Amino acid sequence: MIDAIELALLTGSLAHACEEMGRVLIHSAHSPNIKERRDASTALFNADGEMVMQAEHIPVHLGAMPAAVAAVRPLLDALGPPARWPAGEEPAFLLNDPYAGGTHLPDITVVVPVRAGAHLIGFAAARAHHADVGSPTPGSMPADSVTLADEGVVISPRRLDDATVEALVTQMRAPAQRRADLRAQLAACRTGAAHLRALSDRHGVSGLTDALAEVLDYAERRTRAGITALGDGVRTASDHLETATGLLTLQLRATIAGDTLTLDFSGSAPEYAGNLNCPLAVTTSACYFAAKVLTDPDIPANAGAYRPVRVIAPSGCLLNARPPAAVAAGNVETSSRVADLVLGAFGLALGQGTMNNLTLGDADRVYYETIGGGQAASATADGPSGVHVAMSNTLNTPVEALELEYPLRMVRYALRRGSGGAGTHRGGDGVIRELEALAPLTYSLITERRQLAPAGAAGGGPGARGRNTLDGVELPGKCVGSLAPGQRLRIETPGGGGYGARP
Repeated sequence: MIDAIELALLTGSLAHACEEMGRVLIHSAHSPNIKERRDASTALFNADGEMVMQAEHIPVHLGAMPAAVAAVRPLLDALGPPARWPAGEEPAFLLNDPYAGGTHLPDITVVVPVRAGAHLIGFAAARAHHADVGSPTPGSMPADSVTLADEGVVISPRRLDDATVEALVTQMRAPAQRRADLRAQLAACRTGAAHLRALSDRHGVSGLTDALAEVLDYAERRTRAGITALGDGVRTASDHLETATGLLTLQLRATIAGDTLTLDFSGSAPEYAGNLNCPLAVTTSACYFAAKVLTDPDIPANAGAYRPVRVIAPSGCLLNARPPAAVAAGNVETSSRVADLVLGAFGLALGQGTMNNLTLGDADRVYYETIGGGQAASATADGPSGVHVAMSNTLNTPVEALELEYPLRMVRYALRRGSGGAGTHRGGDGVIRELEALAPLTYSLITERRQLAPAGAAGGGPGARGRNTLDGVELPGKCVGSLAPGQRLRIETPGGGGYGARP
């Protein structure tokens, strides 16, 4: 048992280590998607594969990363105990298979087991969204994929070495950039491993094991207290995802009994013949994020905080899909709707509810970004404008970097004034982002809230729906097409819902 001061110091040390991992990854990466937008995440795990700390990065990455560590355990076990591992640095592993520890194919995860002497003391992991992983559509975020094979190269859990990297990146666009980004991920994991070994030197192997258990128990206690404060009862909510042929319904029954929260999505739409499907790890990740928002955002986000939360999603439904169902949009759009369902069930207004995914590219260059919008208002404040909401925590690509790296010109980048929902507290405004192609390019759009607006709460008004246009002609929320030089693609992102009746 460690005292409160030691617990605070250890928690701070772990958080610092994860943030340092993130800095190494971001500063070492070559692609603008990672070095500018910071579409990457880092975390540390104990020897049992439980996440003990994560950096304040991408929620949809982090809650799902424990599945990646679990997926590489059989490979690690096959190497035998740490004393039998090759001399030098620990072995490394990578994967992107959504049904074996991943989320969607562009998110490649690198996992490094960490040893101190002859003992396994934990794992370091880094997940990053690669701008392309070999899909027929540049950017590997096709709006029209039907199976996983349509979305790029599927990487089952395997050892990470030079031969593996070369075999993979030659199947992807901009292989030099892919290679460099993977090296940056490995460097980030090596940094995390060094921090864990330093903690082991300070506490001893058994002492570190006990101390990490205390960190998990601390987060669990605080989460249980936060759930208890919400009050017993059953809350329900329903919402929809948008397709070209209609709406897909998601259902939630949220039950609080004492200090536990059960989130039951039974009755939600079955697997879809498109890419809005979610592997279960993505669904649980969105639930954990929402539970953190509802209880206390300052609780360390680790496996302990997740213990009081139970997620039910029947196999074969949209939120627990089975291979080979396509999942490119599930990770970004369906995860956002899952978070909306949980927050809405507890009376919160909703933010933009979409990541506004845009990819542009050709045979040699690939551009991908998510675009910010309006956040929901709360009972005490207006919602912020032009921010990434819920499951996304990235940045927009700076105009200077975009125009330097790609044959694009930014025509307009501004707040979408008045798009936030009305109320005692107004929802945040979305943004307008208009790009002009300077060379022939293929585009793909995966967006939501183009048909149904983000809801307000307690009498507050909805945020404005989003809108996509090409040369002024409205586009569907999800589409693939071509741009000729001089054509302009314009994205108007949704506003957040308002809170409270209008004064």
